[in-house]
Amino acid sequence: MRRGLGNWYSTSVLFPKRRLNGYEIAPDEIFLDSSNLPGRDDPQFEARVVRPLGNRAIASVGIAFIAATLVFAARSFELGVVHGKTYAQVSRENRLDHSLVFAIRGVISDRTGRQLAWNAAPAPEAPSLARSPSATSSAARPEAGSGVFSLRRYADMPGLSHILGFVRYPKADSAGHWWREEMLGVSGAELVFNDVLAGENGTLMVETDAFGNKEEQSIIELARNGEDVALSIDAEVQSRLFSYVSAHAARQGFTGGAAAIMDVRTGELLALTSFPEYDNAAFTKGDAAAVRAASADPRTPLLNRAVSGLYAPGSIVKPIFAAAALNEGVVAPETKILSTGAITIPNPYDPSKPSVYRDWTVHGLVDMREAIAVSSDEYFYQIGGGYGSQRGLGIRLLDEYARLFGLGSPSGVELLGEEAGVIPTPEWKAAVFGEDDPWRIGNTYHTAIGQYGFQITPLQAVSFIAAIANGGELLRPSIRASSTPVSAPVGIPDDFLQVVRDGMWLAVTSDRRDATVKVLNIPGFAIAAKTGTAQIGARNQWINSWSAGFWPADDPRYAYAVVLEKAPAGTLSGAAPALRPFFEWLIAAHPEYVR
Repeated sequence: MRRGLGNWYSTSVLFPKRRLNGYEIAPDEIFLDSSNLPGRDDPQFEARVVRPLGNRAIASVGIAFIAATLVFAARSFELGVVHGKTYAQVSRENRLDHSLVFAIRGVISDRTGRQLAWNAAPAPEAPSLARSPSATSSAARPEAGSGVFSLRRYADMPGLSHILGFVRYPKADSAGHWWREEMLGVSGAELVFNDVLAGENGTLMVETDAFGNKEEQSIIELARNGEDVALSIDAEVQSRLFSYVSAHAARQGFTGGAAAIMDVRTGELLALTSFPEYDNAAFTKGDAAAVRAASADPRTPLLNRAVSGLYAPGSIVKPIFAAAALNEGVVAPETKILSTGAITIPNPYDPSKPSVYRDWTVHGLVDMREAIAVSSDEYFYQIGGGYGSQRGLGIRLLDEYARLFGLGSPSGVELLGEEAGVIPTPEWKAAVFGEDDPWRIGNTYHTAIGQYGFQITPLQAVSFIAAIANGGELLRPSIRASSTPVSAPVGIPDDFLQVVRDGMWLAVTSDRRDATVKVLNIPGFAIAAKTGTAQIGARNQWINSWSAGFWPADDPRYAYAVVLEKAPAGTLSGAAPALRPFFEWLIAAHPEYVR
């Protein structure tokens, strides 16, 4: 019975799909009893039957995949084609960018330590200029119209503009990108010492997102700040010299001028000034009105007359030719030449019209020391070009000795724009006036007294006076403190130069009525000097006035030269009277420069 029940169960229950014909076995019927198999592991799904996926499931997955692909393709098309340029720009802007860390420009000071050019944070009313990163705890890339550099400030003292110069600030475009990254010196000491003063900018790396937000700085390349520069000038001395001389010039109708003071032992310039001057602070700020006004001013305030102004020297070159005549044996110091007020040269082309070369007055018999003191033109006509039995140097030697004392070539000062000047020679005349106008004796006479085509700069004047004062060493002038002296000998014994120095001392101290520089005979101040008046203009309607000399007379330490430019002919109060109040101030305020 049990067996029969088992057969029934297996045929009726276990195999319900059995048919007599065409029997079909379902998979689960085969493995129904596998639960009794030894070692069966249910957690690993052993003995379980996996049914195949239905067509509906496969179709659903395919449809989902296709939909995702279409969505992705549509988005890619939108980003890459429709909005490609926009997102490319966003991508470019979302990057690590660099910003400048501006170096701090060095300070310019004078020989006493007074600051003449320094750096300062911008005032609130100047939003376009931001202070240097060195003055802040952090630095950021500038926005449009702003910067991260210090502003340049200058001492508020007259007479310093040309020697200091000015700077040009860095510039950024409207997006804040720097197209000029350096603060550049444009003229004066700011320009010639720019490599020392400027330093080197650093770099700040900043990440900027597409919205313009700046992340924390990631990399910094430190800036190297500029070095300080000490000039040889005493700013107070230079400013006072400027003020006294320019005020006198204005009262007498001169249009401009320049002045220089040099240490005769080192070549360092204690003062170097030019007037009229321009506002260098306004030029640094970019004040368009100030720039236009200075550029249009007929008095040419932008011209540094001390190094770039060319002037007929007049009689201040007589000491050079006096020393040359002694060195060449043309005359002895005691040789006397008669000044009658003029010399006359026959005219071979028209005897009725002789050439007359006048002295400024009648001096009588004068030796070399006296001739320098009274500035006798006749004396220098004769030792320069010869007359009667008196032999002269001739134009070749006049040219040679002028060059030995530094005329006709730049002095070598650090400032740019220095002019070489002109020494008249037959070659120069032929080039200027043509071969049909040959060199004549009168040209030699006029060259010997610093006229005709002669042109020099005030800096050349102070340099050759210093060479006479120091015993014959032509020094290269310098505006930098503690500079190493550079010099060349002029090749004239000091005994001859002493005769010249005696004559210049006599010009100040002589009781003669015709001594030329008695205005500088100041108690307690032993100065030796020479004046010069040069006629200019087509009808000699204008004059330039010079004064040049050195002090102390018995042991020279400083040389000076001053020129006043273009006053009406006949003006009696020139450069020497302009200097007296300055020297009186110097004696009282700075006796260290007088002794």
